Amino acid sequence: MSTVIEAIDVCKTFGEQRVSKNISLAVREGSIYGLLGPNGAGKTTLIRMLSTITQPDSGEIRFRGDALKEVHAHQMGYMPEERGLYKKMTVAEQLLFFAELRGLSNRDAKAAVKHWLQRLDMMDWARKKVEEISKGMAQKVQFVSCVLHNPKLLILDEPFSGFDPVNADLIKDLILELKRGGTSVIFSTHRMDNVESLCDHLAIIHKGEKVLDGSVSEIRRNHFTGMYDVGYHEEVVWDLGEAAPLSMEKNSDGKVVYRFQTSEVFTPEHLLSAAMLKGKLVHYTEHIPSIHEIFVDTVSKGGAPIAL
Repeated sequence: MSTVIEAIDVCKTFGEQRVSKNISLAVREGSIYGLLGPNGAGKTTLIRMLSTITQPDSGEIRFRGDALKEVHAHQMGYMPEERGLYKKMTVAEQLLFFAELRGLSNRDAKAAVKHWLQRLDMMDWARKKVEEISKGMAQKVQFVSCVLHNPKLLILDEPFSGFDPVNADLIKDLILELKRGGTSVIFSTHRMDNVESLCDHLAIIHKGEKVLDGSVSEIRRNHFTGMYDVGYHEEVVWDLGEAAPLSMEKNSDGKVVYRFQTSEVFTPEHLLSAAMLKGKLVHYTEHIPSIHEIFVDTVSKGGAPIAL
């Protein structure tokens, strides 16, 4: 599969602070790429370089095989974390303006604006000024402004900020729809659940360096620690002679779940056999760390660079 955008040993310094340190990454065509990192890690700087807003001091960025140039911005959509809409313009005027900035003819721009306003059930708001609509509605307008021109690459910085659960799910569905249509997506977020549900690939940036890079499934599998969960409808007693559970949790569905650490001596098969003797076993699964757990563990340890 070919790449839509690739960074090769990209560096960026502001004053005496080096905010991007030899970062390399590749985003495949038609994929969703998560860009994670704590505040101040350098994610926004990297995004601005990928979107042609600023230039790297060294290294190279390639867009669909060619050296990245400003003209390539017409094939991108960029939704920054700090939203930028003109409050005195109506929703329709604003979207038409952004569509034409991206190179659409007036006729195509009007058709695209109508399509997206209908798609998001916003036609009744078309003649409202941005200052007259809610924050959530303004977020929808901002999102639409980034996709009107059917970009090859869509870059989203905290795209779910300000959305209620219903509209957050709507935006998720639209992102997946765009992916199916061939658009590649980079998004930066602090919502790890969105990473697991949307991303094919992710990278963690920490202190200006890429410290983890790989497919979501590979990263989770490579962080497996041999822990297993067993559950019952009620509490059970574990004899002193058996390996003790690490924890016990009562879930909202009524299950009592115990977590165990297996080893070469106390194998998953040994655990299953012992668990079945305790009562009616209703839950048995290996515990694969979530992206949230992996993120916290990677960042808290300082993040030795890893590529999967």
